[in-house]
Amino acid sequence: MMADHKKEAREKFLLGGIIVKAGLSKADRAFLLGGLLELARVAAGSPEHRRLRDIGEEAFKASALKGEAVHAREMREWH
Repeated sequence: MMADHKKEAREKFLLGGIIVKAGLSKADRAFLLGGLLELARVAAGSPEHRRLRDIGEEAFKASALKGEAVHAREMREWH
């Protein structure tokens, strides 16, 4: 039970980090949720999914190059 709680807390922490990394920490919550709901409609493996994933991968790589290697590694491990 405690392990599940820790895992869930870690997932939330990492998701928050993604929001910050994207520059959206001050964005309206409804806007963020709307955007995420739109992303959820993108079919896995579709050209749009691959395009967005490539953008994310590049952002993680850029972070690692800027001295955020440990954080970027954790983010990659999570997804």
